[in-house]
Amino acid sequence: MEIKGKTALVTGGAHRVGKAITLALAQAGANLVINYNQSAEAAKETTAEVRCLGVEALAIQADITDYQQVTDMVRKAQEFFGTVDILVNNASLFKKTPFPTSDIAMWHRVTNVLIHGSFYCANAVAPLMLQQGSGAIINIIDLSAWQPLPNFIAHTVGKAGLLALTRQLAVELAPTVRVNAVAPGLVLPPSHYDETKIARAAKNTLLNRWGTANDVAESVLFLIKAEYITGEVIVVDGGQRFGRGAVA
Repeated sequence: MEIKGKTALVTGGAHRVGKAITLALAQAGANLVINYNQSAEAAKETTAEVRCLGVEALAIQADITDYQQVTDMVRKAQEFFGTVDILVNNASLFKKTPFPTSDIAMWHRVTNVLIHGSFYCANAVAPLMLQQGSGAIINIIDLSAWQPLPNFIAHTVGKAGLLALTRQLAVELAPTVRVNAVAPGLVLPPSHYDETKIARAAKNTLLNRWGTANDVAESVLFLIKAEYITGEVIVVDGGQRFGRGAVA
């Protein structure tokens, strides 16, 4: 798909990896719908940055775990831009969920964003894409889809579910809409990582370094452009999956 002139909706598109994807799409000539839930100030700043790149941007607040809010968001996007050509399901809630637990609220919050929210967004934009005869959906997963993280059961199951959703949507929407995923490894350190922990983590990759959010964004652009790829995953991890054994 030619990105220039298209309209892209990025969930969680105002900060961190989502912002990098948003700006990369803008630099490629796409107009942006920037979804946010609580990051209003970040969304405002990102919208301004997108417009400085010579394309249009619309920030829309919506809790993607609420289907009515999702349908309202897509309706607003359609009214403003005419359609949605590209969907990037990036929104994620990275919270600890120890198991077993007596409080399942966080389980529901995390999995609702990753699984239900991504499904809702895809379900809302798919009719537009099918009607116009083209579309691309990119889901952002991570290595936990294959490698469970202790104390993050909701995140791990949610990302694995999003991987399964990627493949299922590719089947359901073929041949009109292509659906793929990007799985980042070490690209942005969590806020609680100190320099020692950051350096130790880097040694667990074959490239001995962290990647960047832009590395993820470039893979997203590639999958949008790659007309003969669907139902697949690009892992952007610097060899992290294999580096653990090499370091030992």
